[in-house]
Amino acid sequence: MTKEQKKARQGQNKGRKFGKVRDELDLCWRIANGSICEYGSECRFTHDIAAYLAVKAPDIHMPELSEIPDTPPFAADLDSLRKPHPQYPSLDMNTVCPVFAETGECSRYGFKCRFLGGHVKISESGELSLAGDEDKKARAALTAHEINFVGPDVQKQLRSRKYPLPISDEYLRQLAVENGDAKPKPVPDANSVVIAEPEQDLQDVEITGPDTVESQPEAPKSKEDEIVETRTGDAEASTSQVDTPDVPMRFQEKKRLNWSGKTYLAPLTTVGNLPFRRLCVDLGADITCGEMGLASSFLAGSKEEWSLVRRHPSEKIFGVQVAGNKPANLVPTAEVLAKELDGNVDFVDVNCGCPIDLVFKSGSGSALLDTVGKLGKILVGMNKALGEIPVTLKLRTGVKDGKNTAHKLMPRLGTEWNAGCITLHGRTRQQRYTRLADWDYIKHCVEAVREKEREEDLPPIPIFGGGDCFSSQDYWQKVETTGVDGVMIGRGALIKPWIFTEVKEKREWDISARERLDLIRKVCLSLYCFMIYHFGSDTTGVNATRRYLCEALSFQYRYIPIGILEHLPGRINDRAPAFSGRNDLETLLASPDSNDWVKVSEMFLGPAPETWTFTPKHKSNAYESQG
Repeated sequence: MTKEQKKARQGQNKGRKFGKVRDELDLCWRIANGSICEYGSECRFTHDIAAYLAVKAPDIHMPELSEIPDTPPFAADLDSLRKPHPQYPSLDMNTVCPVFAETGECSRYGFKCRFLGGHVKISESGELSLAGDEDKKARAALTAHEINFVGPDVQKQLRSRKYPLPISDEYLRQLAVENGDAKPKPVPDANSVVIAEPEQDLQDVEITGPDTVESQPEAPKSKEDEIVETRTGDAEASTSQVDTPDVPMRFQEKKRLNWSGKTYLAPLTTVGNLPFRRLCVDLGADITCGEMGLASSFLAGSKEEWSLVRRHPSEKIFGVQVAGNKPANLVPTAEVLAKELDGNVDFVDVNCGCPIDLVFKSGSGSALLDTVGKLGKILVGMNKALGEIPVTLKLRTGVKDGKNTAHKLMPRLGTEWNAGCITLHGRTRQQRYTRLADWDYIKHCVEAVREKEREEDLPPIPIFGGGDCFSSQDYWQKVETTGVDGVMIGRGALIKPWIFTEVKEKREWDISARERLDLIRKVCLSLYCFMIYHFGSDTTGVNATRRYLCEALSFQYRYIPIGILEHLPGRINDRAPAFSGRNDLETLLASPDSNDWVKVSEMFLGPAPETWTFTPKHKSNAYESQG
């Protein structure tokens, strides 16, 4: 290819659109889940369940792995597996609803579920009702349901800036005073009321009884005070008690992280969703972290952003990652997380490594590496707001190529600003993923941190490295030679999620094509259980699941089976020439054609609708996009 052709294939497909596919006849949601619609005959959706089922797309039958043949077209004989109901042909009485199987109910989408035959009861007269399993419901309440749901009431408070944040407000005022932008706020005792603007000096106000208070002319307000006033409104002026922050927590009182020897799945945007994390936990991941969320979006009450903090009970050590550019958004976000996720989050990670232009140019992500003073204020404030919950950081070696700065910053993070753990990706922001990660520099940074800890007589904090880890041999060699407590695995887990099993068992797994297909089926199952809370198990949800599965396959196709490698172990940046697998299925799973990823999804999710399209995120995978 010419230089221009290569450039055209680089980067991302921006502005991707995924067409929504809906039912031909839309059933009312209240009728679908078995309740009563208060709109009655005036409802704009149909209430006729029989008419809806007559035109509804057939139930999906997710075949067992043994039912999928080894030869093309790799499609199970669904006609022999399905058992249509004579009165309602769209129902498959042999199908199994993954949500019902795990939780004992599928009440949210009910009759709209694409696995309806697995949880519907039909009387002799043809009357339909939804089934329920009380024993499974009881077990699911303890083991299956996701946690960390932040409801609409909290989101509304955040949007209207009425959520009480006393610790953050006080800290931001202190920063404003230190910067010379404001004067300290008077704090009255229990027997007096001070009706005064926050920036007034105590000497300018005569503090007496509640009926003799005098106020002074208003002084210019700082930006931080405007944020605080907008959020609290007139509440401060109407109360005789001021909600003051707790006593600052000392270093010794913070929860210590003992992560040595544990495997860590990196926070991964888009693909690192809850179902994928569940799969990695099953395969050996000890520590998981949600997708990066923007602090400004958390404070704006974004429903999408707050969905990123959800956690499955199987995730034993779970954290939330946030990105922001100043104390005024990161510290309040930390306080909200501490209040709303109390006891259900083990750490909060600050993203100081994201290289994306949109994030970097806003002053977030890796841009914080060049603003050390501001980063220190952020960490101090977040530690105050989070109480005993540790603050961790994910860094890159620096911003510009050839100008590494992490060795100067990292020793200060734990000793001065009380970071609970540090993860260092061995590349600069400018490098992105070009060239190999610099593990010699990671070793240098670890030594600098340990030396500083010895000087200050402080216990060591966990340090994880990151970059290019793609095998068990790779992992343990990096741990032994650099002194890190572990390796955070990102792209390696996207390409081969079973890498955590390899690391735990200290072996290289020559996984077969059918074993890989079984993992894909598990992703489909967990995606369905996840989608019931996000997109649903209806027609729209099915195709949202299809999209996320294709996103995962856009990484997994890059796996080169160990059995056909000339040299072991495989390396993440190697690009093999076109090859044929040891069987047709292995060849299909290695296809770079996005049409083939859709075909793999059809093995478990049924045929893709004609109006549904999938465009890969990266241009290099889009040469034959489904469209």
